[in-house]
Amino acid sequence: MVEKIVVAVTGAPVSERAVRWALQRAQAAPPGTQGIELMSVIGGALGAVGEAELIAQAVADTETVLERLAAPVRDAGITVMTRVETGNPVSRLIDASVNASLLVLGSDYRGPGDGPARGAHGIRIVAGAACPVVVVPDTALVGRRGVVVGVDGSPVSEHALRFAAREADRLGEPLTAVSVWTPIEAPRNGLAVYPEMYLSNMQAATEEMQAVALAGLAVDFPDLVVERVVERGYPSRAIASRGLTARLVVVGTHGRGALARFLLGSISQEVLSHLPAVTAVVR
Repeated sequence: MVEKIVVAVTGAPVSERAVRWALQRAQAAPPGTQGIELMSVIGGALGAVGEAELIAQAVADTETVLERLAAPVRDAGITVMTRVETGNPVSRLIDASVNASLLVLGSDYRGPGDGPARGAHGIRIVAGAACPVVVVPDTALVGRRGVVVGVDGSPVSEHALRFAAREADRLGEPLTAVSVWTPIEAPRNGLAVYPEMYLSNMQAATEEMQAVALAGLAVDFPDLVVERVVERGYPSRAIASRGLTARLVVVGTHGRGALARFLLGSISQEVLSHLPAVTAVVR
């Protein structure tokens, strides 16, 4: 069975990085098991007089761009298709994710000092997608090593962990599992000193949760090197700090109900707003 990686292509330069990432991903898979579809969506149509000609020209120009990006993929021996649609980019890409193994998006984020990634479309697409979504920042990520994944013991976290383990094993990279516990917060505790027993129990409980979550990995991925990190703090910060040197960061998010099409969980959204690396969001 050939799995399909859908790459959302826009006019931004980062689209080329997104296509290159998808190509490398497909090349690393067993031959003939992964293909790529380059997809662009032309939005903003209002039905105004004279608009049809503009849309037709935009479609033609976009097809030319997609063919240019498809050429090196085809030359590498990977099956590639191109598709141009019109309509709402968010809904069109969410629909495309239903039959995809991965949806790859480019982000305008260029690293620390650039401010947060801009625009709500990417967050809404990630929130509503039916498959894992990989977000590629607009920065060179050379010399990176390892896969970082957030682990909190939830079913969603389990899916993210399995995805991260498969990627790390496929890449021959170590996997860093990050579990973070946060003390109870209340206004009166702003400057409070927590009892040492409470802090020790929180640490021990989180270590136990992580050990249970990781228990089956050695059987399914016997060659995978796993680093365990359990610490006090805030999850998105801990994941992002380790992601600054990682090849891939993986986080989990929750279901695809009506509200989920517009919102992500706070942790995944915070990681995406300051992309520390190529980041996969798994539900």
